[in-house]
Amino acid sequence: MICSVEPDIEVVGEAADGAQAVEQVRALRPDVVLMDVQMPVMDGIEATRRIVDEDLAKVLVLTTFDDDAYVRDALTVGASGFLLKNSDADRLVEAVRTVAAGHALLAPEVTRRVIERMVAGEASSADGPPSAPSAPSAPSAPSGPSAPGDPRLDQLTPREREVFELVGRGLSNAEIAGELFLGEATVKTHVSNVLAKLQLRDRVQAVVRYFETLT
Repeated sequence: MICSVEPDIEVVGEAADGAQAVEQVRALRPDVVLMDVQMPVMDGIEATRRIVDEDLAKVLVLTTFDDDAYVRDALTVGASGFLLKNSDADRLVEAVRTVAAGHALLAPEVTRRVIERMVAGEASSADGPPSAPSAPSAPSAPSGPSAPGDPRLDQLTPREREVFELVGRGLSNAEIAGELFLGEATVKTHVSNVLAKLQLRDRVQAVVRYFETLT
């Protein structure tokens, strides 16, 4: 109802579960998919992975503050962003437009919370006793700034490295500009350079790479 009344947005389909969502996306090829996480038959994370792997559409995941693990998983499988379920109508519509335009959408309040949880979780895991093997999830983060697992980081200039770390912490271009005393246009250029050098699709992938290499 919220999206369908907007003159520049057309709702072309709905699905009751993740499997139906993938089928609908294959048939209708929308620009953006609004994806719930907890659904029967196939959850939103697996549905997002399949949609992204087949390059069918951009996916905007709807989440709650209690879904930190889901947010991490959504980022890892290639979602273009996530939005809180309690966001107002204007923010929802703007999020759809942002993702449709090819930009990533990261709710800052959730991004920072996820980063804090991931860092805390890694610290607890390192300090605690070894556990039984489990299903693979996001790759663990190498310690130290050199990130030997990804030599592409060495291509970044010192300023680009700073920008990459701030993007990874969930800061917007305006916040990075304030932090580094730069103009937003300059920050935008640095972000573009970082994404190109690290061969990343968008800011969402930059956050994932930050988790993997610098935390």
